[in-house]
Amino acid sequence: MRPTTKDLAKAAGVSLATVDRVLNERPNVSRKTVEKVNEAIDQIGFVRNLAAVNLARNKMYRFRFLFPKTGDQYLNELLRHVTEIDRALTADMTIVDAVQLDMNDPHVVANYLGAVEPGEIDGIAIMAPESPQVRDSMARLQERGTRVVQFLTGQEKLEVHEFIGIDNFAAGATAGRIVGRFLGGRSGNVMVIADTMQSLDSIQRRLGFDRILNTSFPNLSALPSLETHGDEERTKRIISRTFKYQDDVVAVYVISPEARMPVTQIAKFRDLRDLTVVAHERTPFSERSLRQEEIDAVIAQDPGHAVRSAVRIMKAQSDNRAPLAAQEKIRIEVLLKDNL
Repeated sequence: MRPTTKDLAKAAGVSLATVDRVLNERPNVSRKTVEKVNEAIDQIGFVRNLAAVNLARNKMYRFRFLFPKTGDQYLNELLRHVTEIDRALTADMTIVDAVQLDMNDPHVVANYLGAVEPGEIDGIAIMAPESPQVRDSMARLQERGTRVVQFLTGQEKLEVHEFIGIDNFAAGATAGRIVGRFLGGRSGNVMVIADTMQSLDSIQRRLGFDRILNTSFPNLSALPSLETHGDEERTKRIISRTFKYQDDVVAVYVISPEARMPVTQIAKFRDLRDLTVVAHERTPFSERSLRQEEIDAVIAQDPGHAVRSAVRIMKAQSDNRAPLAAQEKIRIEVLLKDNL
C-alpha cells in the first residue's frame, strides 16, 4: 500500500495538522520540524496524490502555446493538436490554448511576455526565432514563476529551460546524407531555402547539413541560404533569381517546416523530378509531393507528440516534479514515398 499522510505523521512523530502545514508550505512550522517531515518522506517513500490535492483546492492548470501569426499547413497541424489536447484534458482541470503573434518582431513577443502577470498562466510554450529580446523576456518570465518551454525552436544560452523538439543538428546532417546519396555522385549546387535564418532550428539544421556535404560529398556545394519570410512574392523573386544565375542546381533542401510555397515556385522553373528535393515536416502538401515523386524525402517530427510533450513538461514543472525524459524525446522520422 502507498504510504498515507497518517503514516507520514507517525514516522515523523508529529500531528496530521503539522504534516499538512509542511506539505503545503504554510507558516508557523519550525525548520527542525520541516526537516523531520522531509526525512520521514524519504524514509517511507511518501508521494503526494497531487490529483486529490488539486481537486480539493479546485486547482486549474493553465497552459499556453505562442505560435507565429504567419504559417501554412504545419502551423495548422500544431493548432489542431492544441485544440485536441485542450478537449482531452478538460476533465483533468487543465486548460490549453494558443496565441499567435508576429514572431518577426521580437519586441512584440517580448512585450507580450512582459505583460504576463504572476499566477495568470502556469506555463507557456514558445515557438519564436532566436533574439536577445525574446531570450531575456523568457528568462524574466521564468523568474516571475511562469514555467517556460522552448517549442521546436530554441533560444541560445537558455539551457535551464526545457526544449521540445528533434535534434536539429542531426536533422540537418540527415538531410545532407540523403541529398548526397540520392544524387549518386552527380556534381552541382544545392539550393537551401528557409523561412528565416534567425530561427535557431534553421541555423542548427544548416550547420548539420553543411558538415555532411563538406566532409562526405565534395562534389556538392550548398548555396547561401534563401529566406522567404513566408512571403509568396519574395519567394518567387529569390528563386527565379537563383535559377537565372545558377544553372547547375541539382538539389533543393527546404529547412523550414513549410515546403509548399518554395517547392511550388521551384516547379515553375524546373522539373522537380530532375532535382533531389528534401523537406521538413509531414503536411498534406509534402505527403502528396512524396507520392508524386516531386519531393524525395521528408524529415519529420510528430506534431501531436510535441504538443502533448510540452503540456506534460509544463504540468510536471508546475507540480515541482521531474518529467520522464524518455517519454519526451522527439524522434527524427525519415519519410519516403514507400513508407507513408
